[in-house]
Amino acid sequence: MNTHFSKILIRPIVTEKMTILQDAQRKYAFEVPVDVNKLDVKSAVEKKFNVKVSKVAISNKKGKMKQMTVKSGGRTIRTSGSTKMKRRAIVTLVEGYSIDLFSV
Repeated sequence: MNTHFSKILIRPIVTEKMTILQDAQRKYAFEVPVDVNKLDVKSAVEKKFNVKVSKVAISNKKGKMKQMTVKSGGRTIRTSGSTKMKRRAIVTLVEGYSIDLFSV
């Protein structure tokens, strides 16, 4: 997949757990599209942040089932659907490199 890194890295995931992993183990998490592989994520992070990546781990998160009630023309309609599937990439950097996510 030869696309620009802004299409591959949707947004960084900043949580308390990921902040601890950033400080301790140089691991950074990004939300990525469902059709992206590890090599695409690695090249995108290296190009965007000018760092060296040692490892990429990808996890898929299935969308939740949701139920919705809609009133239409005086009738109540119950329908169900699901939220979209999400994919997360956790990138481990080589010793000596770091990413400042808040200055980007």
